[in-house]
Amino acid sequence: MGLLYLGTPLTWEETKQYADHVREHGITQFLHTWDAVKDRTGDELLWGDEVEYMVVTLDSEQRNAKLSLLQTPVLEKLGDTLTDLSGDSVPVAQFHPEYGSYMLESTPGSPYTGSIVDLLSVESNMRYRRVLIRKHLKHNEVPFTLTSFPRHGTLGVFAEPHFNPDDAKSSHSLFLPEEVINPHTRYTTLTANIRKRRGSKVAINAPIFIDKKTPRPFVDPTIPWQRNIYPGDAEAKNGAALMDHIYMDAMGFGMGCSCLQLTFQCCNVNDARRMYDALIPIGPLVLALTAASPIWRGYISDVDCRWNVISESVDDRTPEERGLVPLKNNKYVIPKSRYDSVDLYISPEWINKPAYNDTIVPYDEAIYNRLFSHGIDELLSKHIAHLFIRDPLVIFSETIHQDDTSSNAHFENIQSTNWQTVRFKPPPPNSSIGWRVEFRSLEVQMTDFENATFAVFIVLLSRAILTFGLNFYIPISKVDENMARAQKRDAARSEKFFFRKNVFAVGQGTPDQLSGASTPTDCSDCGSRSQSKSRKLRNCFPPPARPATVEDVLVEDEYEEMTVREIFCGKFSGLLGLVDAYLETLEATPHERQQIDKYLNLIRRRADGTLQTPATWMRNFVRSHPAYKFDSVVNPEINYDLLKAVDDIERGILHVPELLPEDYNSPHVNGF
Repeated sequence: MGLLYLGTPLTWEETKQYADHVREHGITQFLHTWDAVKDRTGDELLWGDEVEYMVVTLDSEQRNAKLSLLQTPVLEKLGDTLTDLSGDSVPVAQFHPEYGSYMLESTPGSPYTGSIVDLLSVESNMRYRRVLIRKHLKHNEVPFTLTSFPRHGTLGVFAEPHFNPDDAKSSHSLFLPEEVINPHTRYTTLTANIRKRRGSKVAINAPIFIDKKTPRPFVDPTIPWQRNIYPGDAEAKNGAALMDHIYMDAMGFGMGCSCLQLTFQCCNVNDARRMYDALIPIGPLVLALTAASPIWRGYISDVDCRWNVISESVDDRTPEERGLVPLKNNKYVIPKSRYDSVDLYISPEWINKPAYNDTIVPYDEAIYNRLFSHGIDELLSKHIAHLFIRDPLVIFSETIHQDDTSSNAHFENIQSTNWQTVRFKPPPPNSSIGWRVEFRSLEVQMTDFENATFAVFIVLLSRAILTFGLNFYIPISKVDENMARAQKRDAARSEKFFFRKNVFAVGQGTPDQLSGASTPTDCSDCGSRSQSKSRKLRNCFPPPARPATVEDVLVEDEYEEMTVREIFCGKFSGLLGLVDAYLETLEATPHERQQIDKYLNLIRRRADGTLQTPATWMRNFVRSHPAYKFDSVVNPEINYDLLKAVDDIERGILHVPELLPEDYNSPHVNGF
């Protein structure tokens, strides 16, 4: 969620006085970075994953599963252990705090390279990190990779230690106590300032799953309608809580979720922009395939994913910015929350037609003009100027005045709080790190095998994009529609998604001519221009060359609605077919190819519907539980049995053929 700083946070009233200062100096910092590294090229593929865990106490006597809120000491112990293990060598893993006091985030100790060996080390690295966490927990505590905790915010005892929500001074939540938030002041300040800037509590409404005995209309009887402690306690009663929906009222319901994120270093800035654009239409598709969060605040919902819950949980837009009342004190009507899908394609390549950017994108004209006059092209200038219509949310008094030639903190203050499906990341000042792209839509999976599968798949797909000059462009409005469809119940099997009919750029070949792949450029990463097979995932390829003549095809004729199965397994050879073709360019041993195929088989079977998503499996588990009353309620007993089953699956003790391939065998079975 961003780097933590020890300092004195400003209140919202103080923060907004410095908003223009942060924006002005943030742009100055970006321009210093741009001037220093805009021509940098030849960076090798370095990449990494971020896996977020939530620690849960499993009480076998009471048959209850509760979030464990005391993870700060665990992080300290992990830090000490890793220092001892690493010594003067490269660190073996890194652990970081996250928004929830029950959460931990892990990354590999150093980036993976483009070697096949590194690609196939991802699962064992993730497994090692989980084992390290387990060693520092109590005997009945488990580090789950769950997207959302099913009973988070229920009025019963859902966390340990138990605290009363009446003390929620940051969020004013009816359900979540202050203590569920990480004690670092950045998180509580962020929570309070989002609420204060918005002018009300956030309002999150997930549609309830209507079962046989669900009351109609559904009006949540657990909402403390009459509480009168904080301003805004009456908001639920006054319309914030929607009928037939699960109501949530705090940032912690969204930012307290876990996810899987991937970051890639690109060859140069234009390749980063090309990769950014190519991954935008992929985001909704893998969101549907990784769907893993069907239960909210103790109720089964009619959605499978976290995305809209998080989007609403940090929506700091005022009523004016949401278009509910005329503009008076604010500059813009802003169509989306600051946590949402991407608004603009930014690649300068010819295959990016202006018609693809077909949605309303407000931007700061003064910032745009400043960037454009500095020599930055229209698309990138508009992208940055659009991000900078947002206010900074947390400012520390000690960081107001900075050296803009050596710091990017003001730029990152706004950049890092625009939480979108894909993020374009400039290099830090005075760093060996290059231009990067962060892929953010994946739901975290229950097992290391699944998380490694999606990490490996996205990496390989990113290489196929570069190698074959692939074109995934569809209008941004259709990507937005896909994001909405991806979150629906069982979307991977029941929904259709907009996707290109032909993903090969004009003049770049057809699915039957993949041997005509782009030739890598001359750079230290790519070595020879030879087409011979390599044991390295190359990083630098020229963009698709524009042919002498290009037929003027209507954008509406370039895409159609397809099933997930068609997109991954069928038409235009399918995404998996493209990855298979790319694998043919690698010099992998039979054993290595077998390991990779094992991962791709999971993707294939999720896409063709023969394996369930975690969300579908969870919903079916609850509905088949003997204690379930078909009223949409997930009581503590059901929740305990569900999480116990998830832990048993992750350890390899319980095999569920509808969820994982028959040959899945967790290495935890004889260990932790």
